[in-house]
Amino acid sequence: MSPRIGVVLFPGTNCELDVSWAVEQLGASARIVWHTDTSLADVDAVVIPGGFAHGDYLRTGAIAKLSPVMDAVARLAADGGPVVGICNGFQVLTEAGLLPGALQKNAGLTFRCETVGVRVESSRSALTGRAEPGAVLQLPINHFEGNYVCTAETLAELQAEERVVLRYVDNPNGSIDDIAGICSPGRNVVGLMPHPERASDAILGSADGVVLLESLLDAASSFSAASGAVAS
Repeated sequence: MSPRIGVVLFPGTNCELDVSWAVEQLGASARIVWHTDTSLADVDAVVIPGGFAHGDYLRTGAIAKLSPVMDAVARLAADGGPVVGICNGFQVLTEAGLLPGALQKNAGLTFRCETVGVRVESSRSALTGRAEPGAVLQLPINHFEGNYVCTAETLAELQAEERVVLRYVDNPNGSIDDIAGICSPGRNVVGLMPHPERASDAILGSADGVVLLESLLDAASSFSAASGAVAS
């Protein structure tokens, strides 16, 4: 059975169809999950895509974290299910406490929309399992608040546990330690600012995001198999 990927839709989300299309091209099925849903039904992984959840009023992701669906996302994460937040989704995951740190306005207060080099630092996460450490991927960014910040203690923990999974080659937004993506202690929750779904077809400019999306589908399939074994 192909993995089933839930794609969370908040008012203001604008990348849900991009993510759905990209994972479907790789053989998965995608299901849009509305932010007021209290259950994720039978999905094997969840993606919180980019956009402007609730218009990014208050703080980016601060209202989205209160949506009923986030309780279901937190339960899936606690059970070891793959959860990926892309761009605005990364911001939501930090606000919800599923990942540490926060995203603030870019250095120089400039909106960045370009393709950047992103180096794979670890293959030990739900999003990088197929990726080769040291490989540089060309991925698009599209954000104003992508500057990742955290306390010195959190940074030391991320570094010691090899939970920085992606770093910028040339830092576009001022993120501490050039961080482009991190994962949870269980390595199943991943947040990143670049958009792998927008680099899933060479005709569109780059297919470098495919290895990340394929890694997610692998993780979803493994979680599904493990859940089925427990249930039986």
